[in-house]
Amino acid sequence: MTPGQLGEVLGLPPIPQGTWAEEAVYVSPAALRRREEPGEMAARLRVLPGIVDVRVRGDGFLEIAVAVPGELVAEIGPVPAPPSGGVSPWADSPRTWSNPGFVVRYAHVRAVAVQRWAAELGVGGEFQPELLTCRWDRAVLRSLAEVDSRRGSRDPGWAAYAEQLALAYHDAFERAPALPAGDEEPSALHTARVRQARAVRDVLAEGLAALGEAAPEVL
Repeated sequence: MTPGQLGEVLGLPPIPQGTWAEEAVYVSPAALRRREEPGEMAARLRVLPGIVDVRVRGDGFLEIAVAVPGELVAEIGPVPAPPSGGVSPWADSPRTWSNPGFVVRYAHVRAVAVQRWAAELGVGGEFQPELLTCRWDRAVLRSLAEVDSRRGSRDPGWAAYAEQLALAYHDAFERAPALPAGDEEPSALHTARVRQARAVRDVLAEGLAALGEAAPEVL
């Protein structure tokens, strides 16, 4: 169950909640917005494929736990450049980890490079989202899950969001490799992480464009 699929059912994009380290949860005020009984809506949602549980909070919001959070990667792709709604808050230099702009741009560069290296190393095959389970992959997924709700917001906060996603991706890049090392054979897990990196690339490019920047492929 992806954010897009949930959004169609709920009538508005769901918002990810928590760290997703152990459970991937979205929260939604859909029942209140539609003036429905939250318990009844929760009961309908529980029987849908891909949903583990639906809980009703005291404020009437629904907490929706999904079985395979990695499925959201499949619905993220390149989008037309959004109208530039602001000016980039980042300087070009210094090109060090102390500069959030460098962190974001370098994350995009890394995600682009992963696609190229994956092709050279023969990483391919069917995308299996259920393999994206380690803590670093789930942190990336948690950030990616925000993109739909941010797109629909009057104040999407692209700069802060891009920084958050970039930091999560750098951790995953270094600790949960998308590419085989040495004599290691390409695996289905590598394929899943390469696909995740592509989603990161596309979302960061969208955020940079919204801030009036071209997404770099090299630094």
